[in-house]
Amino acid sequence: MVYPPSQKGFTLIELVMTLLLLGILSATALPKFFAASSYKKQLFFDDTLSAVRYAQKLAVATSCNVQVSIDNNSYTLKRPADHSLCISPTDFSLSVRRPGTGEADYTHDETGVSLSATPSIFYFTALGKASADVILTVADNKMINVVAATGFIYETP
Repeated sequence: MVYPPSQKGFTLIELVMTLLLLGILSATALPKFFAASSYKKQLFFDDTLSAVRYAQKLAVATSCNVQVSIDNNSYTLKRPADHSLCISPTDFSLSVRRPGTGEADYTHDETGVSLSATPSIFYFTALGKASADVILTVADNKMINVVAATGFIYETP
């Protein structure tokens, strides 16, 4: 059947039904594909990995030990307050500032995302080596490994 040029297109009912179906689909199915918790987990994992790498780089750049402490699903970076104690593994009283923003404490915790480490406190030396072999677990399935002898930091797939 051939329609005259003035009768091409969709009817109002077809348009309303299409919009109604798209609305129902977006309200029920899309939130399952774009859950905020998976983004929070990935963000916290990436931030933790960056913090551990920054701690190592800061230790090498300043020739001063830098401590990474994991406690209550959060991490904190600290270093000695007195530069003469830089090689001492016992004095970590000065909080490390965030490099991008200059915030006073380089620390982060994420509600609902777990973070644990074995051991929970370790430090990097001026040579970039770690005080111990470390395994950090974020969100119960993503892991960050630190090799003591070399200070190599990598994520486990």
